[in-house]
Amino acid sequence: MRNPIRVATALWALFVLLSRTRFRRGGRYWRWRDETAFGLDPTRRPSAAERRGAMLDYGEWVHRMKRL
Repeated sequence: MRNPIRVATALWALFVLLSRTRFRRGGRYWRWRDETAFGLDPTRRPSAAERRGAMLDYGEWVHRMKRL
């Protein structure tokens, strides 16, 4: 189970990114992130739960990088 503080900071970092991209989830940046993280082949995509975990990991990473 994930630490609730880390989940909250990851969600906040993702919210900030979404706001900076004007909540255009289908925009160029988010399409690029999706392609680089999960690839283009739909048969090789991870499950929805694994993708959510990866998104939270990315949010945690973004938060840590902003603190540097």
